[in-house]
Amino acid sequence: MTASLNFQLTGQRALVTAGAQGIGLAITEALLQQGAEVHICDVDQAALNKTKTQYPQVHISHTDVGNEAQVLSMFAEVQRRWGQLDILVNNAGIAGPTAAIEDTSLREWQQTLDVNLTGAFLCTRSAVPLIKKAKGGSIINISSAAGRHGFPLRSPYSATKFGVVGLTQTWAMELGPSGIRVNAILPGIVEGARQDRVLSAKAETFGISLEAMRTRALERVSLRRMVSAQDIAAQIVFVCSPAGANVSGQSLSVDGNVETLAQ
Repeated sequence: MTASLNFQLTGQRALVTAGAQGIGLAITEALLQQGAEVHICDVDQAALNKTKTQYPQVHISHTDVGNEAQVLSMFAEVQRRWGQLDILVNNAGIAGPTAAIEDTSLREWQQTLDVNLTGAFLCTRSAVPLIKKAKGGSIINISSAAGRHGFPLRSPYSATKFGVVGLTQTWAMELGPSGIRVNAILPGIVEGARQDRVLSAKAETFGISLEAMRTRALERVSLRRMVSAQDIAAQIVFVCSPAGANVSGQSLSVDGNVETLAQ
């Protein structure tokens, strides 16, 4: 396949996990703008309803990606509707606790793994047969700058995001002969409510103000600014489109060059 400057996704069928808010909603909107048909899931029914009202053409499922039965039910619905799938975006994820390792509970550790890592596994396992029916497609896993740097006080989160990179490289090799491209996107400090919550928790841990914590974090970003959800969505459109036809097995950072996450 020869790549071209073509970012259109007309006729492509895409599933975005946690696609009703934040980065997921930006991804949903970008895929729609490029002509894709989109199915989203989320654990927030109110957010799903709001997105459905705004974009009536979007199909929705109330699904916890860490729950095998719910994931299987969602993919059964996708199979009934489309029969095939072209794009899977494993976007669902949680921040996990902000705590020293000795203060991190097993429950917090397991919950982070269930959503961030097991969720990607369960969705990909169900998506692959449908993508093979489509004779190839694209899987995008959302990792993080914490998937290439150690992240003090965020052990469960960093462990899962490094794990996502490992899965990406493994699946790219395993699925490449079937014409399935697999890439990871590594966001940095993404502006928005979720980032405010993370920075607030770290500010409390260090006993400093939120503004001081924000400044401290951005001192370790070469461009000295946060990225937007739309920046992440644009990169995903690229790797899914004909323009990214020969990009696979890559961990693509969209982070302004995060130099370190050490505080």
